[in-house]
Amino acid sequence: MDGLKNILRHGWIGVSFCWILCSCQKDERGLVIGKIQQASDLVVSEFVIDKVVFGKKTKNILFIPVNEASFMAYSRATIKTGIDLNRIKEDDIRIEGKKINLNLPPIEVINFSYPPDSFIADTLVSNPNRFLNSISLEDQETFFRMAEMDIRDHLPYMGLVESSQNHARKLIHTVLKSFAFEEIYIQFENDSLVIRQVNSPDNLLEP
Repeated sequence: MDGLKNILRHGWIGVSFCWILCSCQKDERGLVIGKIQQASDLVVSEFVIDKVVFGKKTKNILFIPVNEASFMAYSRATIKTGIDLNRIKEDDIRIEGKKINLNLPPIEVINFSYPPDSFIADTLVSNPNRFLNSISLEDQETFFRMAEMDIRDHLPYMGLVESSQNHARKLIHTVLKSFAFEEIYIQFENDSLVIRQVNSPDNLLEP
């Protein structure tokens, strides 16, 4: 009978220990998630892209080209990327003693700025006013909007993802080090660039 009591007692101790261990791991995971999510503003990366804007306008009379006006300017776009760390789920964090494995959401474009005050016309190359032909303010605006679309279309091929991942990985690695983890492994859900509907300031040029 005493043997049975000892078995039951030790069994309950084992169950209690397992419950405490699981509870501690869950609490630690919650602390880790909370600490990582607080770093949302810090994992933002900023990139500056210089863009040459060039356009031509041909004047035709009776289907015969008469004069060609040209326009050239320099512009600059600023792109900010980040990670929606609120999307981290419990399953994205695996903790085994002093080892942690973290799976992060993909890199996103969180802001795209293409302000008109960055536009500088090249007066040496530009020839906007020709006889019977001229490039209007509306034409210039069209050139700039086409340049903006070209930048947006090429964002996935500019190395933004790799640079942003490296920046985020270093910062979050530092955060996890504060929990005394000895082995830290950080991966991303995928290597794509998430481009949501991010509006830039209106590129309307003042007359």
